[in-house]
Amino acid sequence: MPRSSRRRTFLAGLGAGIAAAALPARAAGAVDLQLVLAADVSRSIDNARFLLQRQGYATAIADPRVVRAMTGGRFKRVALSYNEWSGPGAQRTLVDWSIIDGQDSAEDFAARLLAPPRPFAGSTAIGEAIVFSMGEFRRCPFPAERRTIDVSGDGTNTSGTLAGTARDIAVEAGITINGLAILTEIPSPWNPMHTHPPGGLDEWYRQNVIGGSGAFLLSVLGFDTFAYAMVNKLSRETA
Repeated sequence: MPRSSRRRTFLAGLGAGIAAAALPARAAGAVDLQLVLAADVSRSIDNARFLLQRQGYATAIADPRVVRAMTGGRFKRVALSYNEWSGPGAQRTLVDWSIIDGQDSAEDFAARLLAPPRPFAGSTAIGEAIVFSMGEFRRCPFPAERRTIDVSGDGTNTSGTLAGTARDIAVEAGITINGLAILTEIPSPWNPMHTHPPGGLDEWYRQNVIGGSGAFLLSVLGFDTFAYAMVNKLSRETA
């Protein structure tokens, strides 16, 4: 069997296993949503941008508007996990599954997110990031009927599993993928098509990354307003 076919079979099996492992939300310890935040830290994101992005996530998670959205559902809490990724084999969970049930737990999660050093700065493997994030649901100890992956990035897939392939398998498993496309005015000097594909990065994300029930995409120009965009995004997907 060709390697691509074996990979597809493995991913389909992963998706089926995740779907089978889903528990009814009335189970003990249930939450309204399992949410994996998957942040791009590939080489096109320099250190200044990386810091703005990491701080933006922390600021948004602890924002009272986001906390109200996270605690406004039936169970009044969500399960949250945060990972950063770049190329194939370069994915790491920085803050593992945690319950967000109020301002204190949100601020604690944000503080733990800011502490670790940057783990990677390689190529951009969005498909591999989706596969890794799918696997995170199998470890989540807090059952939920809704499972969402939140992918942010500033470029197209350049290595590893195709983003669209991984997206389709996640959707088949009942997972929703939302996206935040970080647009830049100046194309990448070593690969302009990476940050400025035909039709724009936001359209590329629509075609290749987002999918599932209620999936949506937000776009932000540059990293200076990343925190503001993430507040809007988290409020929408956790409400």
